[in-house]
Amino acid sequence: MGTILIVDDDAQLRNSFEKLLTLEGHSVRSVATGESGLEYVRAESPDLAIMDVRLPGMDGLQTFQAMHEIDSKLPVIIMTAYGTTDTAIEATKLGAFDYVLKPFEIPEMLALIEKALDAGKFMRSRVAMDASPEDGSEVAILGRSKAMQEVYKAIGRSAPTDATVLIRGESGTGKELVARAIYQHSLRSNKPFLVINCVAIPETLLESELFGYEKGAFTGAVTRKVGKIEQANHGTAFLDEIGDMPFSIQAKILRLLQEKSIERLGGRSPIPVDVRVIAATNRDLEAALSDGRFREDLYYRLKVVTISLPPLRKRAGDIPMLADYFLMRFSKEMGVDRPGFTEDAKTIMSNYFWPGNVRELANTVQKSLIFSRGAPISGDEVSHAIRGEGQAADATQYHENESAQQWVSRALSTGGGDRIFTDLVDRFSGLLVTEALNLTGGNRSQAARLLGLSRPTLLAKIDKYGIKIETAAKSD
Repeated sequence: MGTILIVDDDAQLRNSFEKLLTLEGHSVRSVATGESGLEYVRAESPDLAIMDVRLPGMDGLQTFQAMHEIDSKLPVIIMTAYGTTDTAIEATKLGAFDYVLKPFEIPEMLALIEKALDAGKFMRSRVAMDASPEDGSEVAILGRSKAMQEVYKAIGRSAPTDATVLIRGESGTGKELVARAIYQHSLRSNKPFLVINCVAIPETLLESELFGYEKGAFTGAVTRKVGKIEQANHGTAFLDEIGDMPFSIQAKILRLLQEKSIERLGGRSPIPVDVRVIAATNRDLEAALSDGRFREDLYYRLKVVTISLPPLRKRAGDIPMLADYFLMRFSKEMGVDRPGFTEDAKTIMSNYFWPGNVRELANTVQKSLIFSRGAPISGDEVSHAIRGEGQAADATQYHENESAQQWVSRALSTGGGDRIFTDLVDRFSGLLVTEALNLTGGNRSQAARLLGLSRPTLLAKIDKYGIKIETAAKSD
């Protein structure tokens, strides 16, 4: 939720906005003139401004420029009628977050408002680096391990330059936080910072979202639209999950990096842009190059500076610090005392594989806190949070797409037991026999040879583990 300023001389529209946005949980102030809007920005520092282009006295474009002199990170949405589209586009080039045409669809407007508030939060909130849990930072990159020290150094060295940065790491390692830290320590920190998720936007819409389009470029393009790259002019564009970007669009990103220009859909002339690009991916780009799914020339353009984030299992020594940080943060958000962790809880967290990395750890701490009822968080509560509400209680059950190491770590995180070793060995033996039978079409003699077992030994294991052979080729 945020504080939103509405600047429009249409009293009915202002009243409608106030009712709608108040119901959405926002705090709203509306004024009729640009001068009044500037006074409010100076006095109250709102999270978002929405204003019309045509205003009495100081017009919308003049008001927007004056607002950004007061607060360069204030997101501004321009509203316009069809006749003033060019003026709205000019405002967007100067740093306005976006513009909408009147009349607009309410659901689309609400979605745009949420995006603008998120963008403003990203630009304003500082990312603390190498902090301690007691520092109370709302957003922080934590870790004292050698791998994280290298990350801090890379951020510090790359931030004051205009070099393209490629951030690599598994899902949940904090790639977006690193991108924000680079932006906040850069020479463009008072300019726009736009996050573009290359997976969240459908492939059919991604090109127009990135580069915009001209009127008549396709059915439904009733006016010119400025794309996200153009909106970030003079600032920073963060291309998240670039490893999943369609091959057809990669050429346009290459042109942006090489020539500092873009071309809107339906356009005939290049548009110069000054944008720093930070990209991130959890994909194996080298494999994508071999498979022809990623352009080699773009690959080398992106990796001018590469920052590799270590998975949490490779910096287990940082886990207690991270857990304490999340516990402090969530305790504050929930308005409860920080209960702390028992020793067995710390041991389980330190030994777990964490396939979801820091994001999974944060979720685990939050869930554990909810069920702790004020007492120190125990190992059982951590194990319960790791397994999840919808997961079977049998931690030795192997799940599809789970690596053997993840499976073993998850099983051991439940606290083990007298039969844990035997149970895990039996489970894995059963998996081996089942897979061998699947690969051989149920032929037991071939499966025995594949496993290096005698046929009687294989038959004994099939009987022991209760494996059913249902394939057509089961006889041998």
